[in-house]
Amino acid sequence: MRRITSGVLALALAGTLAACASPATPKATASAAEDYLVFYADGQRAEALSAIERAGGSAVRTDTKLGYVLARGAGTAFTDRLDGDRAVVGVSSDRQIGFATAATGASAAGGPTGGASGGGAAAFPNASGLEEGAKGREPLAGRQWDMRMIGADKANGKAPGSKKVLVGIIDTGVDGNHPDIAPNFNRTLSRNFVTDRPNDKYGETLDGPCEVKSCKDPVDRDDDGHGTHVASTIGSPVNGLGIAGVAPNVQLVNIRAGQDSGFFFLKPSLDALTYAADIGVDVVNMSYYVDPWLFNCANNKADSKRERSEQRAIITGMQRALDYARKKGVTLISALGNGSTDLGKPKTDRDSPGYPRGDEKVRKIDNNCLNVPAESKGVISIAALGPSGRKSIYSDYGIEQADLSAPGGDSLDGKGSSPTRSILAAAPEAVLRRAQKLDKSGKPKTSEVVRDCSKGTCSYYQYLDGTSMAAPHATGVAAILISRFGKPGKGGLTLSPATVEKLLYASATKKACPSPRAYVYKIYDEELTHVCEGGKSKNGFYGRGVVDALTAATMKR
Repeated sequence: MRRITSGVLALALAGTLAACASPATPKATASAAEDYLVFYADGQRAEALSAIERAGGSAVRTDTKLGYVLARGAGTAFTDRLDGDRAVVGVSSDRQIGFATAATGASAAGGPTGGASGGGAAAFPNASGLEEGAKGREPLAGRQWDMRMIGADKANGKAPGSKKVLVGIIDTGVDGNHPDIAPNFNRTLSRNFVTDRPNDKYGETLDGPCEVKSCKDPVDRDDDGHGTHVASTIGSPVNGLGIAGVAPNVQLVNIRAGQDSGFFFLKPSLDALTYAADIGVDVVNMSYYVDPWLFNCANNKADSKRERSEQRAIITGMQRALDYARKKGVTLISALGNGSTDLGKPKTDRDSPGYPRGDEKVRKIDNNCLNVPAESKGVISIAALGPSGRKSIYSDYGIEQADLSAPGGDSLDGKGSSPTRSILAAAPEAVLRRAQKLDKSGKPKTSEVVRDCSKGTCSYYQYLDGTSMAAPHATGVAAILISRFGKPGKGGLTLSPATVEKLLYASATKKACPSPRAYVYKIYDEELTHVCEGGKSKNGFYGRGVVDALTAATMKR
């Protein structure tokens, strides 16, 4: 699945600006032995093992917690034999199946004027003056319009979170050595469930050359930058350097499931959720969607029998992992998605299967198809807002799908375009240097990157857009609630996910649909209309409201 490179380009996921693009031609590949995740029906493990053997495959190991067998078989011939067996729910190749949803705030900065002809009062002043915003305890606080929008700047002094609360970052990794993350980074509990893959199965560059001999990066490394940004928004400390996160005292645990390239395999995603549950993580942030199918359809006539089986495996496998984690006390928070799509009324999917690149096709879909994990059961999904308070132009929405909303950035939300309307958070210096965004002396070469050298230590930050950036604001608020209302448990505090969800909704600021409900975004020479359904207490743009850190820090149960 291709990474979105700007908030503007996110519209291409919905086909808005890519209608004239020709679909890529799938590449042929010879059948060979591969690893598969074979999910079996309840109580059918023995039968599934027999089916794998009859199909000419072999079992590598069985995961009884989530109900699947890691098996090896000869490609299509193997899966075709399994697909009709009653003991088998679905079969997925153990391959890359997702990507992190973020956009570089500056990538649209030189673009066209953005704006809207729809109504709705701004919830925050125009973003053009944000760099001269209110001062805070941290040097770059003036640039954090997002924290002021949700009251996190004031909440920090009242309820900064507890060191007894563990926040899991299921992402591309976390730079645990970043000066504005290191004080809260739990290296001991952090894990990397990913092995870098230099090339995809067609020999094309995927992650690029391995940075270490084993191709398995250390737990304090992030060669992409996405996970570091997410972690920073949640819990950068108040230390007189750079910025502060929503919950600046909590512990950050890197539970890596994403490749350097930003893609995600199914098995690492399952392993990450299982691990988070087993070590007592309180809340996890999942700022990615599970792929190669942007929408997973269990019985879509546009797909082959094999493709339907794979999508059923993704839906089933992730739901089992999410259920396992939730039963163990993990609150599950997800980015809603950057497709600029009403997830309750999807019509066309042009981006699946997104891996390997070039295998995409155009297919008709409907509301029976799911974006995973955003539409999985038990998950709190977050829509993104721009600095004016409007739903971000790229953000997915839907009356059934949007649970809450939070600042995620929108560089076109205002006159002209500016990266300061995106979300500022920590960035690994090595990633910025590799992208040639710093000069030899370390000075930023682009307005999307900010350097702070307070206290004689230099650290770097970057502006990014995305529902990936919205979700960690909600995760931080959840961490505040757990810190305040959690009860002492084994090694920390515990608060049931159902209670956290209830408190998140109760503390959110209700926000009604714009008037008129058909909100018109302007981009280039085109107009894009999104229709908001629902009332003030629950609607497709804002869910049950905008997350509110200050209310979470001061409310009574």
